[in-house]
Amino acid sequence: MSKGTVVLAYSGGLDTSCILVWLKEQGYDVIAYMANIGQQEDFEAAREKAESLGAKKVFIEDLRDEFVEEFIWPTVQASAIYEDRYLLGTSVARPCIARRQIDIARQEGAQYVSHGATGKGNDQIRFELTCYALHPDIKIIAPWRIPEFYTRFRGRTDLMEYAQKHGIPVPVTPRAPWSMDANLMHISYESGILENPKNHAPADLYLMTKNPEDTPTNPDALEIEFKEGVPVKVTNIKDKTSKDTPLDIFSYLNEIGLHDVCLKHIVLFMCVCVCTRICFCLSGIYETPGGTILFQAHLDIEALTMDKEIRRIKQGLSIKFSELLYNGFWYSPECEFVRHCIAKSQEHVEGKVQLTVLKGQVYILGRESPKSLYNEELVSPL
Repeated sequence: MSKGTVVLAYSGGLDTSCILVWLKEQGYDVIAYMANIGQQEDFEAAREKAESLGAKKVFIEDLRDEFVEEFIWPTVQASAIYEDRYLLGTSVARPCIARRQIDIARQEGAQYVSHGATGKGNDQIRFELTCYALHPDIKIIAPWRIPEFYTRFRGRTDLMEYAQKHGIPVPVTPRAPWSMDANLMHISYESGILENPKNHAPADLYLMTKNPEDTPTNPDALEIEFKEGVPVKVTNIKDKTSKDTPLDIFSYLNEIGLHDVCLKHIVLFMCVCVCTRICFCLSGIYETPGGTILFQAHLDIEALTMDKEIRRIKQGLSIKFSELLYNGFWYSPECEFVRHCIAKSQEHVEGKVQLTVLKGQVYILGRESPKSLYNEELVSPL
């Protein structure tokens, strides 16, 4: 007799492949769900792998458009940044992924959802708060918090042995001495040698950007057009390349960001609230090229078009929004209220920003707006 159906957030990697088989061992019917949010992945190979491991169904969902429009764009409007350093690339992806997971659970009549997040990080909170907010009756299976699971699998060696025993394909390339999370907005590198904030990042680590000495010596010049605080068009001033859909705009800015535009080695303060309040610092590397360009450009056009007192209030809301997002409260009433207020503040944030990107820096060249608050007649001494 089946214990029920569970929708597993599946990555195709060693951990979630072992979890898929382990859930079947426990008597569950498993539906594997994989979200395409812009990571470089062989999705069809992942589908075949999940099917070969006994998944009842496999869903590969392309969420890139909604990820940009419904999740990344509000963070741009908010100028969201956590602890002055982190542009929230992982945090903003989790509610997008978990929302579709709940949609599939409802569609398939599943009683459970499951994920492979560890019991130490914030991702478990982000996934689960979203699931409970959207489907209060859903039951969550978090294997890395279940004693029968984490005492059986104390590390990668145990997972590898289990995989070999159950015919789960195992990685044939050496494992990087850090963990990675990739999506359209960023790539994060954590754990392993990066846990010590004193350690320098290896030169060959970066995937979305390059070391400054390896980047072009000639800058890229861009014009980014905003309406209501979100980009609606980006144009390369030199070669006239132009993009005007949300996904194309963000993807193109990531390409330009190869100039090493991102916030890199940073330390964050993390709180994980599972039964007890556990607080600690997290050290890691974060590449967010397109997001960094937009962060700088949006600040500039906002300063030209937003009333001083509204901007003061909005800055406080931005800090609150960033904290709520980081801690997994995207679907909370308070976060919905804050997003609504921030969106209201962006009604007149409209215009064009010209900038160059060169060797890790964004240089603002100029800006113009039909909603500009700047009055040359009032400021000119002539």
